[in-house]
Amino acid sequence: MGHSTRDTLLIVDDIPENVKVLLNFLTNSGFKVLIAQDGERAIKKVEYAKPDLILLDVMMPGIDGFEVCRRLKSNEKTKNIPIIFMTALSDTVDKVKGFELGAADYITKPIQYEEVLARVTAHLNVHKLQRQLQTRNMELDAFARTVAHDLKNPLNVVLGYTNMLLEDCQPEIPPTAEDISTLQQIETMGKKMVNIIQALLLLAGVSKNESVETHSLDMFHIIKQVEQRLAPMLKNCRGEIVYSTQEWPQAEGYAPWIEEVWANYLSNGLKYGGHPPQLEIGADVQLDRSIRFWVRDNGPGLSAEQQTQLFTPFTRLHTDRAEGHGLGLSIVQQVIEKLGGKTGVESKEQEGSLFFFTLPPCRKGA
Repeated sequence: MGHSTRDTLLIVDDIPENVKVLLNFLTNSGFKVLIAQDGERAIKKVEYAKPDLILLDVMMPGIDGFEVCRRLKSNEKTKNIPIIFMTALSDTVDKVKGFELGAADYITKPIQYEEVLARVTAHLNVHKLQRQLQTRNMELDAFARTVAHDLKNPLNVVLGYTNMLLEDCQPEIPPTAEDISTLQQIETMGKKMVNIIQALLLLAGVSKNESVETHSLDMFHIIKQVEQRLAPMLKNCRGEIVYSTQEWPQAEGYAPWIEEVWANYLSNGLKYGGHPPQLEIGADVQLDRSIRFWVRDNGPGLSAEQQTQLFTPFTRLHTDRAEGHGLGLSIVQQVIEKLGGKTGVESKEQEGSLFFFTLPPCRKGA
């Protein structure tokens, strides 16, 4: 029963007899097998050998298997290695503790070797699929970022020339109404493409595993910047934004991302609100000290079913009322969760909607 990929396993057990039999069986099954006889040696061996999976005894001299698992899972370089506990303990509490520490599975002694092989193979396959998925996500993020950057520069040129043509129309050769309409449509479509590109770039940035440095946010300033961006939209739909909060609580976050969150919530409110749209924005401190920021609109409200679909990528509920690419609220959710908060909506049909996001409070001294 060979194992074609030559995956590396680490057996951690202080009883030589147990190790010898398991070593022979797994080696004959096609694995490369390493051994550590106590917890400290196991941790050192994992750091330089990087096994694909660890079979870890619970009861050992020195640090036990639970402590070994805790240390490995707290280390960025080793946290993703699957760990299967080997134990004679039958107490459910001990098993729960292992799973809480991040263990993938349990094998109960006396060991049934065919069972060991089945569990090891299953978890190795799951781990490989997870790594493949992570790799594919990174490739997709890189592709989105590359495409977005490649489109952004020529699109800005198109918009620039369109503006020049609209501004430089000579009175002695007046453009026809059709000419002006065509240029305006080009400008409108170009701006929509810019919005899609910005969404792709933001999504690629959020999806990366890299963390961002957070700071205390000047939320009033951020919202005012968004208002300036949305000024043409506000004018066209005769929209109004009312502030119910004068002193904004100090929250912790990353300003460029939060600006996009507000831009998404406010533009959606203007698109899907009443006629004309009236938006109210504010903030309040929650019982857990997190800060909730919100936008209330005067639109038709949402059914319970519609609310469950809101943060699904590429989903738009009101396709008859406004156009869009459906990425917005999905990105908002990813942004806020990355910053340690959550998103949500409170709505009843015919009573408007309140969209909110939460952020941690500002750290002292930040």
